[in-house]
Amino acid sequence: MTQLYEQYNANSYLSGGNAPYIEELYESYLNNPGSVPDKWRAYFDAMQHVPAVDGTNKPDVAHAPVIASFAERAKQGPIRTVVASADSELGRKRVAVTQLIEAYRDLGVRFANLDPLQRQERPNIPELDPAFYGMTDADMDTVFNINNTYFGTETSTLRDLINSLRDTYCRSIGAEFNYISDPTEIRWMLQRLEPTRALPQFTAEKKKHILERLTAAEGLERYLHTKYVGQKRFSLEGGESFIASLDETINRAGEKGVQEIVIGMAHRGRLNVLVNTLGKTPQELFSEFEGRHAEDLPAGDVKYHQGFSSDVSTVGGPVHLSLAFNPSHLEIVNPVVEGSVKARMDRRGDQEGKEVLPILVHGDAAFAGQGVVMETLNLAQTRGYGTGGTVHIVINNQIGFTTSDPRDTRSTLYC
Repeated sequence: MTQLYEQYNANSYLSGGNAPYIEELYESYLNNPGSVPDKWRAYFDAMQHVPAVDGTNKPDVAHAPVIASFAERAKQGPIRTVVASADSELGRKRVAVTQLIEAYRDLGVRFANLDPLQRQERPNIPELDPAFYGMTDADMDTVFNINNTYFGTETSTLRDLINSLRDTYCRSIGAEFNYISDPTEIRWMLQRLEPTRALPQFTAEKKKHILERLTAAEGLERYLHTKYVGQKRFSLEGGESFIASLDETINRAGEKGVQEIVIGMAHRGRLNVLVNTLGKTPQELFSEFEGRHAEDLPAGDVKYHQGFSSDVSTVGGPVHLSLAFNPSHLEIVNPVVEGSVKARMDRRGDQEGKEVLPILVHGDAAFAGQGVVMETLNLAQTRGYGTGGTVHIVINNQIGFTTSDPRDTRSTLYC
């Protein structure tokens, strides 16, 4: 029929109102060439050798039977594509597995065991249960494709996948990062959490070093508690792992080429940092507890206000540490530290902040309760004040100083 329509423009008697008659003749010719007059048969014979639009020269076929067939099929109702029910169910479960993975990445931190005192019950989160997605025990040994994860395997049974997700996101380390808008940064986090199941592989020597740092931190706190009973003491008890964390941060920074680190922190744990991180001698510290500090310093909790500086050795070479002086308005030191870092960057010509690192240490109650924290955070990406990034460490040793019940501390889940 394509060939026939193409001839309408070349022959006047094939156009206009004659078209239906010509089509009827052509259909008859296709069914039985002898049923049409000789003149028309000769004309239609010639048309069979005219190339079609697609360049082919295939003989045409009658259209009426095809049209009739469609009409008959239409009477039976709409045509549907039917997929085997087993394949359809498997496809649904594959989608469910993807949703389960994302649920653990989003909500696993809510179920992580982050409260060693068990003061609050771990919440029930239905989205972390395979049953929420219509999966049953019968699906636990079904193998699914999990190439959207970084667990080191393309496929896994549902049982093994759930164990990997729980190990990574629901043990004593929680990770909350899916709020980040840059997919590259999210991928960076996934590539470090999932391959190790959030469990770093420390050597025996490294484990001994961490134990030594923890022992030093706890030993100092116990001594001060025993020796200076009744004296004002902002203990680190409950947060001793902070000393090991700070030690690791400083060593990693030195390894990456950082030359200076400026630390800002409040009172709790400050004495431990002075002795076990910056190297202040215990003798100096004990003199301050016993009131034998310099005469030009006022009385009171001045030992918690003083700064200190020293050089420490790291894998990448010596790093200069500075602990900023800090008044009793705990978080007011934040912009002071950032300003100090910015000045040091300018002095070094360090435009990107690769040589000077600010570390701000917060108590969870002060972090939520003092507005200068948020004011400082909002300067982070500005041209005049940005320092290339700050490491924030929030210590929650279950003491908010003025609050003892989490319900009185803040309105948010995390500080």
